Amino acid sequence: MLNRLLKKKGGFTLIELMIVVAIIGILAAIAIPNFIRFQAKSKQSEAKTNLKAIFTAQKAYFGEKDKYVSDFKVVGFDPEPGNRFSYSINGGCNLAQPATPAGRTYANGCIGQDEARFSKVPTTPTYPMTAKIEGECPSCDFSAVAVGNVDNDPAADTWGITSLATSTTTLLAPCGIDTPQVGGGEPGNAYNDVSC
Repeated sequence: MLNRLLKKKGGFTLIELMIVVAIIGILAAIAIPNFIRFQAKSKQSEAKTNLKAIFTAQKAYFGEKDKYVSDFKVVGFDPEPGNRFSYSINGGCNLAQPATPAGRTYANGCIGQDEARFSKVPTTPTYPMTAKIEGECPSCDFSAVAVGNVDNDPAADTWGITSLATSTTTLLAPCGIDTPQVGGGEPGNAYNDVSC
């Protein structure tokens, strides 16, 4: 009997190994797309954080000067290097802006994405919000826009913030957004590139 036990070798059959490989493949097919979507959503936090910083800087400037301005240098907004999004408080640069070879562009009311780090500038024009200052100050309002690429396709993830209590701008691209309007002081997703 002991001799028979020693001769019998343990191991897995080919069918058992194929079942394990199939189970791992099914789990990977479910987990990888969810991980990519979660990663893209986490990249959107840059736009939300920087738009709130623009809002705070504009409100502080308005508190001193009774007006909003369309120049980031005047309000002191300067995001960290390596920004994935282009930022605008000037209607002339609502699209994603490529950066110069030295880094990002920094024009009047426009900060381009850091092309040295992120070379994929979105090309599909899905920008349902406009960055601008409207009205005569001190009875004026402003809107700022962030446009960037979070999932490496041609479409742009677009975010906005406004000083209006409730934006009168109805967002034109209903894809992936929770509400058709952007509320004052809260970043709103004008076009969600993650879910579209």
